[in-house]
Amino acid sequence: MSQFYRSSLLSLLLYCGFSLAVIAQHTKETLLSGTFRNVHFDAFVQRLEQETPYKFYYEPAVADSVVVNLEADQQPLRKILAQVFQGTGYAFAISADHRVFITRHNPVMTSLPGSFLIQQDEQAKGNSQLANNGFLPQQESSKKTTSELKLYEIGSPGGGKSGNANLAGTLRDARTGEAIIGAHVYIESPTIGTASDQYGYFSLSLPLGRHELHIRAIGLKNTRRQIVMHSDGKLNIEIEEDIRSLKEVVVEAEKDRNVTGLQMGMERLDIRTIKQVPTAFGETDILRVVLTLPGVKSVGEGSTGMNVRGGSTDQNLILLNDATIYNPSHLFGFFSAFNPDVIKSVELYKSAIPARYGGRLSSVLEVSTREGNKKQFSGAGGIGLLTSRLTLEGPIVKNKTSILVGGRSTYSDWLLKQIPVKSFRNSEASFYDLNTQISHEIDDKNNIYLTGYLSKDRFKLDADTLYRFQNQNASLKWKHNFHNRLYSVATATRSHYSYDISNEENTANAATMEFGIDQSGVQVDFNYFPDSKHTLDFGGSSIYYQVNPGNLTRNHPESAIKDDKLQPEKAVESALYISDRFDISQRFSVSAGLRYSVFNALGAKDVFSYAPGVPKSVNTITDTLSYGSGERIATYHGPEFRLSARYGFGNNSSVKVSFNRLRQYVHMLSNTATMAPTDTWKLSDNNIKPQVGDQVALGYYRNLRANTIEFSAEAYYKWMRDFLDYRSGANIIMNHHIETDVANAEGKAYGVEVMLKKATGKLNGWISYTYSRTLTRLNDPTVSEIINRGEWYASNFDKPHDLTMISNYRFSQRFSTSLNFTYSTGRPITLPLAKYYDGSTYRIMYSDRNQYRIPDYYRVDFAMNIEGNHRVQKLAHSSWTVAVYNLTGRRNPYSIYFKSQNGKIAGYKMSIFGQPIPTVTYNFKF
Repeated sequence: MSQFYRSSLLSLLLYCGFSLAVIAQHTKETLLSGTFRNVHFDAFVQRLEQETPYKFYYEPAVADSVVVNLEADQQPLRKILAQVFQGTGYAFAISADHRVFITRHNPVMTSLPGSFLIQQDEQAKGNSQLANNGFLPQQESSKKTTSELKLYEIGSPGGGKSGNANLAGTLRDARTGEAIIGAHVYIESPTIGTASDQYGYFSLSLPLGRHELHIRAIGLKNTRRQIVMHSDGKLNIEIEEDIRSLKEVVVEAEKDRNVTGLQMGMERLDIRTIKQVPTAFGETDILRVVLTLPGVKSVGEGSTGMNVRGGSTDQNLILLNDATIYNPSHLFGFFSAFNPDVIKSVELYKSAIPARYGGRLSSVLEVSTREGNKKQFSGAGGIGLLTSRLTLEGPIVKNKTSILVGGRSTYSDWLLKQIPVKSFRNSEASFYDLNTQISHEIDDKNNIYLTGYLSKDRFKLDADTLYRFQNQNASLKWKHNFHNRLYSVATATRSHYSYDISNEENTANAATMEFGIDQSGVQVDFNYFPDSKHTLDFGGSSIYYQVNPGNLTRNHPESAIKDDKLQPEKAVESALYISDRFDISQRFSVSAGLRYSVFNALGAKDVFSYAPGVPKSVNTITDTLSYGSGERIATYHGPEFRLSARYGFGNNSSVKVSFNRLRQYVHMLSNTATMAPTDTWKLSDNNIKPQVGDQVALGYYRNLRANTIEFSAEAYYKWMRDFLDYRSGANIIMNHHIETDVANAEGKAYGVEVMLKKATGKLNGWISYTYSRTLTRLNDPTVSEIINRGEWYASNFDKPHDLTMISNYRFSQRFSTSLNFTYSTGRPITLPLAKYYDGSTYRIMYSDRNQYRIPDYYRVDFAMNIEGNHRVQKLAHSSWTVAVYNLTGRRNPYSIYFKSQNGKIAGYKMSIFGQPIPTVTYNFKF
């Protein structure tokens, strides 16, 4: 073990706080005298090494957590160190050649005990006694050392001496038994590597012979294995947790992936990174952190709807273990739908979207939950001002079957009572969600994963209108290994989203409106690794949609509301795909894929026909066509291309380019600029065409300072057609002919994203800047009113400038801080310009659509994390998080609205968070 770095700050301490005198040099020990007052361990060691023959070897965590306070008078170093490490959990050993080894719990053995050379039948007993007496390291540590030095023979000896063989296996956490996602598995000569997938599986084609296999994993210790490849074989590897003094933003396992990997426009976040970013109300929020990434925006505060590279919120495919989430928010959008304690990783694809994904134009957000601890029972939770959460996990059958159950709930009504506005004091709001996952290993070739998710929200405004909405999701996966080079995953999913709005206080308007969408799907994915240069993915999927567009029912006999119901909609979307990654050389890689999708809208349903060549309206309906149950109403299909390439300039920089085409057959109908619980979904039919989008992207990537600093710059251009826009004054609620109030629009988006990321060290984080434009044009000849004369205009989420800074600083192993800054251009709005008299009434003249903007947005957040002591033998490990959202108290406008007062129209700004919001959260795990 090499000596670790010394900080410049510690050098100042060498001359204050203590003195040291070497009294005598004896053959065996050196006697020391001195006074030590609040001296950091690094400074203490540096002075000892300068003035004595001792040389120290230790982990950085020691220097970060140990402070020396003692007086020594002609004492040997052994006695001084015993006082220094008393109660810290650290142990030490001093060798005969004056080397000092510092470890956790048990000292290393610097010499063999006299009883080492004993009879063979007594050896096991003797070693057990030595370990129990503390002369040997803990079993886990010795196991890791033994595993790294042991030679593993892969396959059957006696094969050829040249050629390649396949090595496959699964990476798991040694403490929990969970699969490790995104670990880097490689050999250095020749350079051959891969990454473990979401099941921890890896497959490599290696030359026959001996190799050193390196493994770098998320939040776990780097390790290696000595292997000899004889023929195809397997090697499953367990990796120990790496307890570091610093919470790194990006793990070392992927520190060069942005340069060496072929994928571009992809961001991966682990849950440790996500938990460092301060958010409103102190709740760790996955979507809030995703919104800090370049190219990802939101229309305003209190919104979890994402706009990715110029796309609308409905153009994002959000998956929880491959099951679609239609509304990813809670409590007016202030909380995301994902419980942070059950999440393992989050991946966002903005371009070069893999061929296995389809159905959305802009992005794919894939959220994966943990499998659960297969070795021992454990739990975690937190108590905040508005929410509490608890997660329990453990083995059903040790090392084979695990279960994880997590839940969250809120008690936010007390906060609403504190708001001085009467309408809010009479309101109420609550939500809860539940996650369950069961993982079972049938045998070496078969694994089953069952997950379920349920969330419900309920809020009432001013004791009048009651809103309720819910998500229900389930997925069942079966992973089967045919052999080292081929495995498959068969997935069945079920997604449900529904809401209802009811009014019972006002008898004249007492009614309930309901909406619901159900999605059932099956998908089979195959991963084939023919050799070290090719990775082949192929498969197919099918989704069955059932939509209840709207159902209005009166709640009181005296209600003036009439019962109404829109016709249900059904459809089937199917696709086949294939893609191949080909490493032409170490510098040049290409990936090509093709996805072909087919969409069939089905009956039973009555469909309106309109006169051709004229605007669609109630007056231009020419016929009504009736389709029976299961009868095909309309069919759309087409290819979706995927193409990307990478060229590397040495080991530290590369250039990537990509192109993809996507098709989207479902549309969200919304009367707000952001995602809301009352949004409805519409399937494509003979009057509503599917959306089509093309994107080309070019990127440059470079790593600096031994891959500790990452720089990336990506430029993109996107074309979109046949997405929905609305006529002025459009009605989307209970509309039996919605096609008369919407129109197929075309759009374009372009921009540049720059990101600088520091991955390690006490100070870490990232800075990102995005310049982008998103423009829309409504030039549909079937629309009676042409918006902005058919010219291009800014979309609702066009925000040209966006700057974000995420910074984390860890002062010690127990205390860290985070400071975040966000700035963006204000979003576009349409303003009233004048009032005029026409036909005996006053009318308002409005500007061109989205001609003006609300004021620019900026916000500063701050958080402190205070952890308890790090003793291993504790009932529970706890921490406190103190955060301030909107530290400067800026009144960022969410929207602009107008009121007529005394014959004049006055404008007002509405802010969601107009003052600093302090929060305190208590977290624990056991």
